Amino acid sequence: MDYPLIAIVAGVALLSVLLSSRTTSIGGFFQGQSPKGEAPRLLTLIFSQVTTWIFARSLMNAAILGFYYGIWGTLAYAAYYLSFFTGGKIIDHLRFERGYSSVQAFLADRFGSTGPRCYNAVIGVRLVSEVFANLLVIGLLFGVEGSQAYSFGVVALALVTLTYSMIGGLHASLRTDLLQMIVFIIVLALLMVIAFASEAFSADIFAFKPFDITDPGPVLLLVALLQVWSYPMHDPVMMDRGFLADRETTRKSFLYAGGISILCILLFGLLGVMAGAGALTGESLNQALTRILGELPMLLFSASLIISAMSTLDSALSSAAKLAVIDMKLFPETLQSGRSVMAFFMLSGVFLVFLGNKDLFSAVAVSGTASMYLAPVIFFSLWGNYDDIPVGSYLASFVLALVGAALYFTESSGHSALLGAAHKYTKLLWISLTVLIGGCAFFWLGDKLSTSKINITQKVEG
Repeated sequence: MDYPLIAIVAGVALLSVLLSSRTTSIGGFFQGQSPKGEAPRLLTLIFSQVTTWIFARSLMNAAILGFYYGIWGTLAYAAYYLSFFTGGKIIDHLRFERGYSSVQAFLADRFGSTGPRCYNAVIGVRLVSEVFANLLVIGLLFGVEGSQAYSFGVVALALVTLTYSMIGGLHASLRTDLLQMIVFIIVLALLMVIAFASEAFSADIFAFKPFDITDPGPVLLLVALLQVWSYPMHDPVMMDRGFLADRETTRKSFLYAGGISILCILLFGLLGVMAGAGALTGESLNQALTRILGELPMLLFSASLIISAMSTLDSALSSAAKLAVIDMKLFPETLQSGRSVMAFFMLSGVFLVFLGNKDLFSAVAVSGTASMYLAPVIFFSLWGNYDDIPVGSYLASFVLALVGAALYFTESSGHSALLGAAHKYTKLLWISLTVLIGGCAFFWLGDKLSTSKINITQKVEG
């Protein structure tokens, strides 16, 4: 086992548990309020937003995309973090201009019970995938799949994170996010200093994959620019943090968190670009980075991933508890209900780690594609103030997005070849365009039909 890594993680885990004072109020557990009933402050909210989105899977993906596709792969992944700016606008309009207390309340008002049911199904799957994906990264950092170190890493971090999450709920998550983000910034800064001072870093690394609009990197960048409109609305962790503080604090938290997140992703992705530019034939990302930077930087690399994974896990568990107890009202509104939901989601994630799909990229792309059913909801029903879109349009957009997500999964995993031999990101671009245009067409047509019915009714009554 990697004992220095275990020591670093154990230290952060111990501090996280000590910071997690037991929450005894519903407001503290589900809404992050302090024992005095106060909302989280700006810095806490910013750091919580950042560290819950700069999670282990994202850091790993940014580095791997940089390794294979150069700076364009890293830019493509960083583009997903523009979601903070679109997400901030969604929250501002939804909560402060329209007066809704949650995304589910808005969807129920517009589309009846069908609205939140479709939405809850999508975000429920996303929360399980977040737990699974971050536990998977933790396991792989401790050892090869199936080894004792791998199993130890997964189970130990799952137990520690579940423990302090159940103690303090969302309030504990916010407090530990602040600690974990500070540690992450220090570790990332040390890692960058070492990387930039090495002989392997030079301006030449940016050109090892020249720009070509048909290459996977630029294509994925286009996909990200299509998906960032809907991606934040289907992320319950981001949306939940939009309902905690006052308007000015909320606006600033999204704005600053977006800038910090994009910077962190770009910096971490540069490690992948550097490794890709200097990799020998047959070398993996980790092998190339270890040879180029040495053992100490790779220890920092692994530590930053695990710290970010812990932060995402506790936030995902808090959002899962709120989803099941507050939003869906599946259980009594008690702390015990919230803790039971957390345990269920963590067990589901652990189960999938040992029995599930290991493809992190598919999880990201499938989730992003499924979320695109919300794009016309945002464009028409939220920002456009179209109040008469029929439920049929909403359902049609939902089904189209699910079909698109399923098609991409089967195409990227090699189970089908309906879209030919093109690269999987090219297929994803065409699928995303189809889902976006098709969903907007359903809403446009639904609005026209509703308007025609109203006009006919008025003429008959007149």
